[in-house]
Amino acid sequence: MSIIEKALAKKKQRAAEASVDNQHEPGQTADTNSAINTDINASTLNASSPVSQPIQAVADTTTSAAKAKSASDSTAVVNKAHDSSELQNLSLDLHDLKQRGYLVDSNERSKTHEEFRFVKRRVLKTAFGPLKDTLTHSNLVLVTSTLSNEGKTFTAINLALSIAMEQEKTVLLVDADVLNPSICNALGVQVKAGLIDYLLGKTSSLQEIIYNTNIPNLRLMPAGRKHHLTSELLASERMESLANELAERYSDRVIIFDAPPLLGINETQALTSFVGQQLVVVEENKTPLHSLESAISLLNQDRAIGLVLNKSVQTTNLYAGYGYQYAENQ
Repeated sequence: MSIIEKALAKKKQRAAEASVDNQHEPGQTADTNSAINTDINASTLNASSPVSQPIQAVADTTTSAAKAKSASDSTAVVNKAHDSSELQNLSLDLHDLKQRGYLVDSNERSKTHEEFRFVKRRVLKTAFGPLKDTLTHSNLVLVTSTLSNEGKTFTAINLALSIAMEQEKTVLLVDADVLNPSICNALGVQVKAGLIDYLLGKTSSLQEIIYNTNIPNLRLMPAGRKHHLTSELLASERMESLANELAERYSDRVIIFDAPPLLGINETQALTSFVGQQLVVVEENKTPLHSLESAISLLNQDRAIGLVLNKSVQTTNLYAGYGYQYAENQ
């Protein structure tokens, strides 16, 4: 066989082999594609897992952020409501109060104004003057009386109003006469939460029981609900903590407690250890001297003691004499 014939034969053989290969190629291609697709799917799954996790993490982070924002918004709403109660004003009828003898007109000059200014100066001097360092809670002032109906609430309110006229002093008037609350009635306002609610743990903060008024620098803490254990509540550690907080947190203001009468009632004695000043209102020509002596003996002798003579025949309102003394512990 010539070289040409050998070349042609070899070419035919290659063509025949190529034809056989083409017959098997579709099946082989399908299997290859299936394998490739399987690999791609597996690769896609394996690749999507680590990718989907960060996406889920981002989603979780976004959800957490949304929840946090929602919680923050809720907190903001609560705080806003809390601030609203903190800034809530009690509207007092100033015209009616003036007609009933209360010192709501800072521009008025009357004998009653001058008399209370005299009392106020003594109270402020004791609260913030040289005696401050010798008294515990010198800015806490207890106003009481020997017996009922001697004008202690009238005195407590007018003393608070007089102090509120000061340029740099705020006064908090506390209705601590929890047996017979009368400050809110005298001022013509109605509130629910007060001192007893706080002592019972019904309110969580002081801001919930302290109210602003439309008289500048005057704040009010009502007595709150009535309770059968008022003596125990006023003598409790929570009351002591309240007194400490009022004295320290509001060290630049005067806190006046309108307390029950001394004789025959235990509640007032529980308060005498928490305050720095004690004022006893005495009604002229009514309070027996022996009753006054008995009442004074119930006071804390380590605190400042003052006397206010009320319903004097010398004037239609208050004051014929105001005595002040600081009794050393014997």
